[in-house]
Order: sequence, then structure tokens, then C-alpha cells
Amino acid sequence: MRDLALSFLKRQGYTVLAAENGPEALTILASHDGPVDLLLTDVVMPEMDGKELFTRANERHPDLKVLYMSGYTDNVIAHRGVLDEGVAFIQKPFNVQALASKVREVLDD
Repeated sequence: MRDLALSFLKRQGYTVLAAENGPEALTILASHDGPVDLLLTDVVMPEMDGKELFTRANERHPDLKVLYMSGYTDNVIAHRGVLDEGVAFIQKPFNVQALASKVREVLDD
């Protein structure tokens, strides 16, 4: 899913920094000098969940927006404290049109 999203977002003209997990994402963000507008992250990941990743990334990039994704049901995600009101979320599986629409919505918000 990550590879599909990566290639699609690049074709849409976005600059994409890709990581396999939360710690790697933080390392990439720490070495990136430019702005970062959006973090697209899975909710449930090994080593570090998406909420912790966003919290830590947001320290370095205070204007960072986040779009969470997951294949788990809303009930499972709610127990992880991610589906608070106003949190952007896209359910997997999704198609490229849904991803494009949601990314644009979050960036424009």
C-alpha cells in the first residue's frame, strides 16, 4: 500500500519522503531541511504507532498536518485514541482517487 501511495502522490506532483517505520521516518525528517506539510501514516505500526510518530514529528515541524490510515475497523482505531474529532482518517483499502481527495482536503484545511 505504501508503494502505491508513494508512486501515486509523486505522479500528482507531491514531493514524498518515504519510510518503512516510525523511527526511520523521524530520522528522515531530522535530516530534511525543507518544509514538511503532511504526514501520511498508518495508525498501527511496529515499534511506534502513528499517533506517537505524529506527536514527535510535530515537535520539529509545528505546522505539520496528519492523515491517518488503517485497515482496522473504526472501533479498533478508537481504542488507540486516534479517531478524536477533527482527526483526518482514510480507511484501507482505498483507491487513488479517494487518497488524492483526502490528501487535498487535509492540506487545504
